This record gives sequence, C-alpha cells and structure tokens, in this order.
Amino acid sequence: MEAIIETSGSQFKVKKGQKFEVNLLQADEGSNVEFDCLAVLGDKAQFGAPVVNGAKVVTKVLGHKRGDKVVIYKAKRRKGYHKKQGHRQELTLLEVVDIKA
Repeated sequence: MEAIIETSGSQFKVKKGQKFEVNLLQADEGSNVEFDCLAVLGDKAQFGAPVVNGAKVVTKVLGHKRGDKVVIYKAKRRKGYHKKQGHRQELTLLEVVDIKA
C-alpha cells in the first residue's frame, strides 16, 4: 500500500519501510510524526478532497541533518559586480512506520 502525503508545501509518495527527507520539522529524534493522506493507493485507490478521512501515515524521526551546499553566483560583465552566496537546507530524515487507511 502506498500513500501520498504533504508537508512544507511538498508532496511525497511513500510506502511502509521507506526512508525519505523533508524540510526541517520541529520534532525530537526518535519521536513519531503523523501526516494526513492526500491519497491512498492500493487494491482500491482513495482520493481526498483535500485529505482522505481517517487515513494517516505514521513516521519515525531518524535524525536531522543539512543538505548539500548550493552556490549562487551573480555577475555583470564589465561592471566589476559579482556576488557569491551559499545555502545549505536543514533536513529531517523520516522512516515510514505504518500507513493507516
């Protein structure tokens, strides 16, 4: 069984046992986090408007980390203007424990 969840403006298609990364969540390491399901895909698909009633995805927080560095470089030719900026996104690593449909 698979489910589609939404967190921080992003949608993820997940199944039991899968590990995935989302934007930083304010949750302690080892705690459980529940998400509402936008859709449940299995023998019979269920789609919500906006969520499926009673359907939840239970995930366990495995840890927090920072993503790869992204370098932003801007320059204008012949003007002496250049600007270099870096960014590292804060991420939370989750593992799907159960899908309740």
